[in-house]
Amino acid sequence: MQESRGNIQLSSYDDIFGFGDNENGSNNNLDGENGDIGKEKVTDIALSDLYPFKDHPFKVLDDEAMAKTVESIKEYGVLTPAIVRPRSEGGYEIVSGHRRCHASEIAGKETLPCIVRNLDDDAATILMVDANLQRETLLPSERARAFKMKLDAMKRIAGRPSKENASQIGTHLRSDQIMAEETGVSRNQIQRYIRLTNLIPEILDMVDNKQIGFNPAVELSFLDENQQRQLLEAMDFSQSTPSLGQAQRMKKLALNEGITQEDMNVIMSEEKKSDVDRVTLKNDVLKKYFPKSYTPKQMEDTIVKLLDQWQKKRLHDHNIGE
Repeated sequence: MQESRGNIQLSSYDDIFGFGDNENGSNNNLDGENGDIGKEKVTDIALSDLYPFKDHPFKVLDDEAMAKTVESIKEYGVLTPAIVRPRSEGGYEIVSGHRRCHASEIAGKETLPCIVRNLDDDAATILMVDANLQRETLLPSERARAFKMKLDAMKRIAGRPSKENASQIGTHLRSDQIMAEETGVSRNQIQRYIRLTNLIPEILDMVDNKQIGFNPAVELSFLDENQQRQLLEAMDFSQSTPSLGQAQRMKKLALNEGITQEDMNVIMSEEKKSDVDRVTLKNDVLKKYFPKSYTPKQMEDTIVKLLDQWQKKRLHDHNIGE
């Protein structure tokens, strides 16, 4: 299938690389790879000879979906082969099929059916990313790293001399524009996701855990590493996370006259609209009343029990007074 872009005929990535993998929880045609896969030789490769893709941005979790995949593999085997490429140091690097490989290990299998393709780094990266971007649930950190890896690979391919540029990407179009057309995600949103890769791991984890919203996180990504470390201290001091408005103000200060730890503490200590009906007890206050070994959950449970006892006493005293 040829796709016309301006005056240049461009092959789609699916046509060039033959992929479309969707690594979800099902083992029934779980990859969604195109018909070309049936024309290639499938080889059973020992799991011990398979290695994960370098800097693979997608997490392989032992969750409910993985458990279902394991059960499916135990009953039916792996229905769709993984795609791998030879490693110069021996063995094979998994391009598509990390979940199937992990599930096969858990299921007690010794080999994994694979298709071996000779792919350069950029082609392998694009295939690996596209194999996973179709998944319904992706963490912000996964999407951010995946977009960055693919866009970097596309830029490298587009910048090669025409004889080496096997992908036929037209340099008159921005790589992120082509990527936007392929993924259905706007160029601006792709760039906003990629900004998240500038966050330190602790803050990026908070984005994944929905403690910090996506829009505030994009603003915070303009803070340098030291400033982000200071922000962690400010969040601990205030026992809160930044709103969009607070993140925007911190970004403005950081990029202009600079921002200090005190500035962050003041901004983070401001009362947010969402906090008006919420009572927050700071760690410094709670630590005076609990052993150091107590976890936040233990503190919360103890406080709730004491409040229950206090409420019962009030009701009892009220009834006696009547």
